[in-house]
Amino acid sequence: MAVKPFPVALGLIAIAAATTAVVGGPHGASPPEPRFPAPDRPVAAIVSPRWSTEDEREHVGEAAKVIGALGDLTGKTVADVGAGEGYYEPRLSRAVGPAGRVIAEDIDADTVAKLTRRVRAFRNVTTSLGRADNVGLAPSSTDVVLMVHMYHEITQPYALLWRVRASLKPGGRVAIVDADRPTANHGTPPALLQCELAAMGFARESAQAIDDGIYLAVFVPRAAPATIVPCR
Repeated sequence: MAVKPFPVALGLIAIAAATTAVVGGPHGASPPEPRFPAPDRPVAAIVSPRWSTEDEREHVGEAAKVIGALGDLTGKTVADVGAGEGYYEPRLSRAVGPAGRVIAEDIDADTVAKLTRRVRAFRNVTTSLGRADNVGLAPSSTDVVLMVHMYHEITQPYALLWRVRASLKPGGRVAIVDADRPTANHGTPPALLQCELAAMGFARESAQAIDDGIYLAVFVPRAAPATIVPCR
């Protein structure tokens, strides 16, 4: 099934809510860390490591659409942030191939233990325990940071995005899948997502509908911010 294009004008007005000074380039010397504000909107509670049953996700072809939209991942390093029970890991393992690497990250130790058991048969997949403000990826180590149905649960998105951008290789991207509904209802309105990423110096590269009410937005780093004003 083809991935439908998402409206090009998505959320442009909301970017004005984040007045951000920028310094340096996306892969130059890292500027000093700014003060990271709390998000000025509700943060959804983590109710389960599973967004939906895997059969339901397979029925709509979610992973195939998302991975296909990211292009050729052969030999790439992909970090699945908030990997949960590991639905994407076998599929990402195949997509990156033997020369690539998949890092399955979560902030819950029990979930990471289950992930480790699930992926032990995949030589190109490793697991990692992160924190709410830091995924824990090495600097300039990652081609794609993927966040699926979890952005609305991040309690410290500005701090986390700052450290995610430092983990990206030149040409690296952040890909976020979420539902178009309020964060309190376990989604992120596209305009809000674009505003928060813009506040951290990311530009939207593309946005596509994955399923009814579900979208994929891809961002690339530009100049790093010196100050951050949270979006509303």
